[in-house]
Amino acid sequence: MPIHFGTDGWRAVISDSFTFHNLRMVTQAIADAIRSESWNDGAPASGNPDAKNIVVGFDTRFLSDRYATEVARVLAANGFTVNLAQADAPTPAISFSVRHLGAAAGVMITASHNAPRYNGVKLKASYGGSALREQCRRVEVYLNDNEERARGPNLMDYDQARRLGLIQRFNPLPAYFEHLRKLIDFDAIADNPQRLVVDSMYGSGRGVVKGILQGTGCEVQEIRGEMNPGFGGVHPEPIARHLGALAGAISTHMGNFGLATDGDADRIGAMDERGNFVDPHKIMALALRHLVEKRGWLGPVVRTVSTTRMIDRLARRYGVPVYETPVGFNHIADYMLKEDILIGGEESGGISFRGHIPEGDGILMGLLIVEMVATSGKTLVELVDSLLEDVGPAYYQRNDLRLSRPVSQAQMATLLLEKAPAHIADVRLQEISTLDGVKYILEDDSWLLIRPSGTEPVLRVYAEGRSPEMVRAMIGYGEQVAASAT
Repeated sequence: MPIHFGTDGWRAVISDSFTFHNLRMVTQAIADAIRSESWNDGAPASGNPDAKNIVVGFDTRFLSDRYATEVARVLAANGFTVNLAQADAPTPAISFSVRHLGAAAGVMITASHNAPRYNGVKLKASYGGSALREQCRRVEVYLNDNEERARGPNLMDYDQARRLGLIQRFNPLPAYFEHLRKLIDFDAIADNPQRLVVDSMYGSGRGVVKGILQGTGCEVQEIRGEMNPGFGGVHPEPIARHLGALAGAISTHMGNFGLATDGDADRIGAMDERGNFVDPHKIMALALRHLVEKRGWLGPVVRTVSTTRMIDRLARRYGVPVYETPVGFNHIADYMLKEDILIGGEESGGISFRGHIPEGDGILMGLLIVEMVATSGKTLVELVDSLLEDVGPAYYQRNDLRLSRPVSQAQMATLLLEKAPAHIADVRLQEISTLDGVKYILEDDSWLLIRPSGTEPVLRVYAEGRSPEMVRAMIGYGEQVAASAT
């Protein structure tokens, strides 16, 4: 089965396509690509272009530590010095280490929020974010060329590489913590300590939020923080249906609100004291309001096409521009690398803000939520209620509809443009966007986005409306379109 890098690396099923052999071949292609003269073509000027070290990290999945060791052995055999994490660590901590250590690149062994049977490789560039699309394509070219030439990977004995100093174990957390302390107001948190529950979902964010909040007076209870490579049989994705354990912890008064991070801690979800899920739409809107009104920061905002338009309503008030991108944090990162972006985020929970690396960070955003609660004098449910009174109401739903046959982006776009409604639930259609899929924007700022998956016969239908009834009407229209597409 061909190996392709998607918007954030390569993922595959363990022992099916994700094997030690395939991983070594991918790593050899990464080494070849980084050594090529064109590796940094088009990349922002950052770090040391002559760097010969590469950072390697891993999450808590089955065999992730072993896979990371194999990556290090191949890279060492190709002449690189490898900074290999001592233990599982969040992806944002590894990405920050790439920039902090002046490395040429980084490799993170993780399948992020995917099901336990998957593992993967995230490739990081020298600026501390996901590698550019051109860099990923270059890796694929070398991979295909090596296979055609029957060229296997270079491989060095681990103990020998350690003796020669080509593999060096390190702890990425101290420097990462020091950086986060520059971005979060820990003094304000210490002035009003919080009681909270952290659900690490058995991922590599385990112990991190609790560790950095030590000394602030916060009472932090962590659940699902032990090593469990099967993630308890659920996807390690911080969405409502996977957070029953967090709701249970809050209901038994373990904390006044909850934070949840995904398998590699680059995504965030939250839960208020009533057990209501606080989705990334609300988190990003709350964060934007906090950064402007509490910190006095201003600047452009970036959001994906599937992210709440509460962001737009706040931005209009503050007089700052909003850039809309296709789905995927890599598109947000493009803006963060070129401009002084205030905040950027997507509906799946990847959010980052000014001063940080161009990558979603669940740890950073979880800490910002703690800061927001501590400095507002309000509970999390009161913060959300005030937001919705301010720029809401906003109800959101996403459905993934399975099709009987694959439908291309072009076919679906043609169909959706032909079937564009004059109105939905008596609200007139105002605008159509084709940035990523087809998005109908209504007069009251409600919107419906329909976009086919690029990897499977699935139609993704997203809707945000001013009432539950409006959301149901838009989702229903999306389901009708899906039926007509088959």
